[in-house]
Amino acid sequence: MAVAGLRLAVFCATAVLALAAPQTSVRAAEPVKRIAVYVEPFYRAAGGPGGTPHVQVGATFDSLLRSNALADINAARDLVTAKPGLVSPMTLMVLAIRYYDLGARDDAVFWFYAAKDRMLSLLEVAEPGTPALAQASHAIAAFSQLAGPVVNGYAFCDIEQQARQRLAAFRWVEANPYQAIFLDRVPARGPDRKALLGKALSAIAAQIEKERAYLADPANRKRFREDRLSSETDSRYCWR
Repeated sequence: MAVAGLRLAVFCATAVLALAAPQTSVRAAEPVKRIAVYVEPFYRAAGGPGGTPHVQVGATFDSLLRSNALADINAARDLVTAKPGLVSPMTLMVLAIRYYDLGARDDAVFWFYAAKDRMLSLLEVAEPGTPALAQASHAIAAFSQLAGPVVNGYAFCDIEQQARQRLAAFRWVEANPYQAIFLDRVPARGPDRKALLGKALSAIAAQIEKERAYLADPANRKRFREDRLSSETDSRYCWR
């Protein structure tokens, strides 16, 4: 499980600790209402509120995810949930960002976590260093690093709600296995891909429980809340 542990550290384990660290900014208390990130070639945020972002995750989704109408973002989500098998983690990440930008931040939290778990499940089944996955792996790491502080900044405004959303996203990934895992062109690290997937999902579930247990401890929770207040994280992300 050494490799799995390393990947979990990159994709999952930083959520609580990163948010506990003070965040400094010249305008730290200004509410963060957009996720202004660039992850080429998949996403470039619009230049300002109301602008049109660049989206390149697939012809089925691109025009819907460029829209600033929540109905179109919901339509993209409905396409995802109707046929989830080969929907890429990058599509789920862009869906999360667009939900955040349009104020549907609970939906953003759910799809952000689902995107990370879907990518991680693939990486833990695939042979390490698979060239075909390099771009996707780097993209999800970039989305996690750039968008993660914003999504988690909001998610942890309510610790219990974050825990529910985190688990719900994992359950969706568990119930809807990423079918790229089973493609012959993606070499696996062993002959039994289903068993490898089960091991990956178990590792993710263990990490989720570890995060929950950390914040269930009263001393950790108190310190976590104090750090958010002192760094003005709540002022930036807990607006209504």
